[in-house]
Amino acid sequence: MDKPAKQRDAEATKARILAAAKKEFAKNGLAGARVDVIADRAKANKRMIYHYFGNKEDLFQIVLEEAYIDIRTAEQKLELNNIPPREALEKLVRFTWTYYLKNPEFITLVNSENLHKARHLKKSQMIEKVSRRFVDMVARLLERGTAEGAFRPGIDPVQLNITIAAIGYYYLTNRFTGSIVFQRDLMAADALDERLRFNIETILRLVCVEL
Repeated sequence: MDKPAKQRDAEATKARILAAAKKEFAKNGLAGARVDVIADRAKANKRMIYHYFGNKEDLFQIVLEEAYIDIRTAEQKLELNNIPPREALEKLVRFTWTYYLKNPEFITLVNSENLHKARHLKKSQMIEKVSRRFVDMVARLLERGTAEGAFRPGIDPVQLNITIAAIGYYYLTNRFTGSIVFQRDLMAADALDERLRFNIETILRLVCVEL
């Protein structure tokens, strides 16, 4: 049965507000973001934002949750259990790098939340649930790879997750200063391809029994 027009309009408005808020928070952080700008971009008024999402802090938390849910959902769709362990690990590294490149707002939102010492994530039960599911997925991959003799035993899935994220995250968050310090355009197409190859090789050498 079709949803009533009023309900569809409300959902469309919420979606526009969230999309506008994501851009504003990613660009200016929580402190610098303005609800007026979000309302203007979303073609909504401030009363509607407060009605649907509460205050600016509440809206930021929802945007942050949605950002994490998006990447965690995309990771689950990789279906790593159906791929040989080494190929699955390479696919995860490749996905993480590509996701960061295609979704730069995710990185800036995470940076902003770290400035606030994760006070919004601390209140989120949803983040705990989706993050646990991701860690469990990587743990199963490591167990399967170890059982098949492809991976070294005893690798902590949390440490591996942090390392996979870090080798892409650091490169991209420091791309401007890095381009000056290392005297190369870190965002040139060939440089990005080279970095992905390096990331994959680094993780495989860390985890695999032999290459």
